[in-house]
Amino acid sequence: SELREWRPVIYRKCTDTLWLLVFFLFWAGLMFITGYAVMAGSAERLVLGYDSFGNICGRKNTPVKGAPLSGQDMTNKKYVFFLNSCSLEMQSLKISSLSLCVSSCPQEQLNSLEDLQSFARNNGSCLCIYNLTISSYTLSPKAAELCPTLPVPPSKSFPLFNRCVPQNPECYSKYASVLISMVNEMDVFHRILSGILAGRDTVIGLSVLALAFSFILVLAFRFIRTLLVHTLIALVVFGLLFVSGVLWWLYYDYRNDPSTELETEKENVKFLLGYAIFSTIVTVVLLSLILVLRKRLQFTVQLFRIVGKIIGRIPFLLFQPLWTFLILIVFWVFWVAVLLSLGTAGTAQTTSEGQVEYRALSGICHMAWYHFIGLIWTSEFILACQQMTIAGAVVTCYFNRNKSSPPPHPILSSISVLFCYHLGTAVKGSFLITILRIPRIVLLYLYNILKQKESACAKCLFKCCVCWFWCQESCLRYFNQHVYTTTAINGTNFCTSAKDAVFILAKNSAKLASISCFGDFILFLGKVFVVCFTIFGGLMAFNYHRELQAWVVPLLLVGFFAYLMSHSFLSVFEVTADAMFLCFAIDMETNDGSAEKPYFVDQELLVNLTDNSK
Repeated sequence: SELREWRPVIYRKCTDTLWLLVFFLFWAGLMFITGYAVMAGSAERLVLGYDSFGNICGRKNTPVKGAPLSGQDMTNKKYVFFLNSCSLEMQSLKISSLSLCVSSCPQEQLNSLEDLQSFARNNGSCLCIYNLTISSYTLSPKAAELCPTLPVPPSKSFPLFNRCVPQNPECYSKYASVLISMVNEMDVFHRILSGILAGRDTVIGLSVLALAFSFILVLAFRFIRTLLVHTLIALVVFGLLFVSGVLWWLYYDYRNDPSTELETEKENVKFLLGYAIFSTIVTVVLLSLILVLRKRLQFTVQLFRIVGKIIGRIPFLLFQPLWTFLILIVFWVFWVAVLLSLGTAGTAQTTSEGQVEYRALSGICHMAWYHFIGLIWTSEFILACQQMTIAGAVVTCYFNRNKSSPPPHPILSSISVLFCYHLGTAVKGSFLITILRIPRIVLLYLYNILKQKESACAKCLFKCCVCWFWCQESCLRYFNQHVYTTTAINGTNFCTSAKDAVFILAKNSAKLASISCFGDFILFLGKVFVVCFTIFGGLMAFNYHRELQAWVVPLLLVGFFAYLMSHSFLSVFEVTADAMFLCFAIDMETNDGSAEKPYFVDQELLVNLTDNSK
């Protein structure tokens, strides 16, 4: 067969154009669903809100046949108010409480019908059914049925929401849990939301702290030295031991506290025990790995120094997670808006009480599944574009003879090559990830539905299948990264690049594994560092607010966000290192260091990698 020329080619051709065409056709289907959702649904009902009689708040309405209170002018009544906001319930996916359009939300608690009457006269906002006059609030025998449940909690309308949201933590948790219908165990979720609401300032502060830790760690890895690695490992060891110790101490303190009677405090004890056990196991495993791999410490310093040198030539690589995150946020907002519009696609029907209900149209379920596949495929495509952009920039700098004069604008050049030639390859790679992810999500969905009816054997089988799909997905993600790097070098399609990548990885698997293993481990320790010290700050902050707060779950949310942020920033080093290792293996495969076939690699990198891979 013809010998492969491993060089970033100048003249390229479009790769996997058929897959790009399929992706465009798929998105044409998504645009059809979007248009259908806009036409058949009601964006105004979604954004502005509507009452129980078919009136959209903030606009003039047309009457609905059979609903005498419909067709009213709600131009000055822009907010949706639920008469029973503290005791909302879902019945057949419908909110049980009556809702009205009001001109303003009550800012203070209203304890009696006289308070309702005074609020209506002073603010012009009637909180009772439309056909009940203000003067009849205290006179009508049916006022208790036609007016909101007393006491009415203080509420306010959030921007772009236009609903009167109660500010009392318990009412807020009930209100939010019904509106978003996130969980089945309502009582537990109410207390969790109450804890998040009461400690929201602390959660935001800890999230900002995690962001700052992640950014500082990126700068530290950029200018890493031996002392810094020793310091990082020492801090990680200290953080693991200290956080584990604090968790066990808090568990012992809570368990032996005679005042622990509230349900939220008992939940905190259970969560603390689980956290303490998990933290201890992680501490033992990581300390063992640190002890085993300590002899490779000096090589890790050299490795990150070289990766830092590459990033120093392309400093804008550090900003890649930011623009990818922004693009994903824009797409997710669009996706959620279309999904909610699909949920409002229906026809108005009146009930015997004169209220208006909207019945869903046929085919909505199939459209929702199609829309869900679009979420996964497009998100993976955006992530694949970031990986190919970073790989292309690293390849351009690596295969440059004049190291003192790096190529101008390598990131822009990589993006240009991606959009002009290799979008189809990114589409195909992201589609393969989607194919593996969808069955795993379906299995998890079925498991949650059937978990009360299954045998222990069936549950174990479900979990094994989910784990198998997860392992396959993780391996494919790692393999796709090398395929994208190969495409950036040779300009070949996905299948050809996959074959070439398998050949070079199989021939150098032991060498590449020994080189990248400890580097990835140090990056993981960096993520553990961010999570440990963020959680430690959370433990200290939340421990002073024990009453009425299920604060352990918000702490888990903070830990997840800390890991997500650190992973997003440090993934640049990971992708850069993987691309550099593949370029190095290709360089060693095709060149011999002679005058006719000199190496592209830096001499420092050549010496370090050659010595440490033996």
